[in-house]
Amino acid sequence: MISIIICSRVKIINPNLLDNLKETIGCNHELIIIDNSENKLSIFEAYNIGIKRSKGNLLCFLHDDILIHTKGWGDIVNQIFIENDNIGLLGVAGTKYKSKMPSGWWNCPNKYKNINIIQHLNNKKEKWYYGFEDSNLSTVVAIDGVFMVLRRKNELNFNKKIKGYHNYDLNISLENYIKGYKTVVTNQILLEHFSNGTINESWYNSTYLIHEMYNKILPISVGNSLVESDLELKNGFHFLKYYIQFKFKTGFFKLWLYLFLIKPLTINHIKIFKLLIKRIVTLDFLKSQHE
Repeated sequence: MISIIICSRVKIINPNLLDNLKETIGCNHELIIIDNSENKLSIFEAYNIGIKRSKGNLLCFLHDDILIHTKGWGDIVNQIFIENDNIGLLGVAGTKYKSKMPSGWWNCPNKYKNINIIQHLNNKKEKWYYGFEDSNLSTVVAIDGVFMVLRRKNELNFNKKIKGYHNYDLNISLENYIKGYKTVVTNQILLEHFSNGTINESWYNSTYLIHEMYNKILPISVGNSLVESDLELKNGFHFLKYYIQFKFKTGFFKLWLYLFLIKPLTINHIKIFKLLIKRIVTLDFLKSQHE
């Protein structure tokens, strides 16, 4: 049986989603909806509650703003896990390389991505399809949280120490990796996602925290342990550029030092220095206005 677990942002979940799941799953299942309309739970806490309430051998975590287009997707999921004992986690979008520097899983070249999804963006929708050149199933190191299926017997949980609503997918992906199980993405299931993620101060703080937690194992990649220096630099400077808006304490300088060790001579260091000076001047000005 598949246990579908949804953390709902509203008291009454969209009936179109409920009907869609019943009409498309095609196998024995249960639906567990965690009411988080009052915003009292982090998504890590909500999903752990769902795990405790569930009875299925496979745990399917879904966003509450999707529709699944594939008929019989539950049978497809079951078959994948039956045929592959070493698979612990399944998704529909993911990456073969996760950088050491704080970033979203999607912050990588298309050659590392495996995606099969219809995504809505600013009143339009796009079909994203990457990877799957040789197979319907690709091994990755991290997946997107829009659709995740976890094997129960591996006894993985979401880290309750992390707060908020970001990086739960990276958390469970890396835990799955540490336990020695495979994470895969399939192109046999197509879903439509009606909203885009929010990148804000909460996301930057969460992203820094989770990369600190897994600093010793990052970067990781499929079939290649080499560090992609250019990608590390790109992700690192991109993160620092926006992270400086919120704080530049120990974490900021630690990341900057890592980038300096990778490549000490680059104009990006000058750009970060200028942003730092601008930020300090701004903070001094704001402080003087309150005195």
